[in-house]
Amino acid sequence: MKILAFDSSSKALSVALVDNDVLLGEITLNLKKNHSTTLMTSVDFLMQQAAVEASELDRIVVAQGPGSYTGLRLAATVGKTLAYSLNKELVGVSSLLAIAKRLKTNKAIVPVMDARRGNAYAALYKGDEEIISGQHCAFREFLEQLDKNLPVVFTGETENFVADIKAAEFANFEIIEDSLEKLPSAYQMARLGKSLEPVEVHGFAPNYLKKVEAEEKWLETHEEAESAAGEYVQRI
Repeated sequence: MKILAFDSSSKALSVALVDNDVLLGEITLNLKKNHSTTLMTSVDFLMQQAAVEASELDRIVVAQGPGSYTGLRLAATVGKTLAYSLNKELVGVSSLLAIAKRLKTNKAIVPVMDARRGNAYAALYKGDEEIISGQHCAFREFLEQLDKNLPVVFTGETENFVADIKAAEFANFEIIEDSLEKLPSAYQMARLGKSLEPVEVHGFAPNYLKKVEAEEKWLETHEEAESAAGEYVQRI
């Protein structure tokens, strides 16, 4: 099975081409660049170098979220367009799992994506088991959910959370510092996506786990207005 996998949900971009679990090529960019200008260029480069025609692909695997709204929309759009136009299978994989699967360890893994202002996207995995599902959270509150005696590895965008992790007083913990090990792996996504059931292409949507900031502000304003209107009617 030939699989094209890509993740543009964070600052990093990862694209991989896999044939029956054999990695033909992988491109990883850890740069603050517009993924919209590099994703298709990277895909085209890999396909050309591996001498694989688009028609030969069997499946497209996309990081479905959580993560950057723009990055997730880009991946979903490209994935759906390729799957539909080429009549190929489409599969979505968690962006957090794509980070966790970069590591080879028997310990529990907490992949982290920085959502700013002390918030994060995080989950807890042990092997292939999702112990705590991916969520948007105040990271300090997420840490309180964890068993402090559980050997655990923190990876991903942990830079702004090191102090919180150390303050949580885990008996056995590690924070990954190697820049490569902290990045998402499109190769591991392809391996994961191989065994998943394909989805209906038109119904595929990013898993944001959080409303867009503009939408949140709009809801706050309109909920306040509706509440005020309701109180006015009650008073009359």
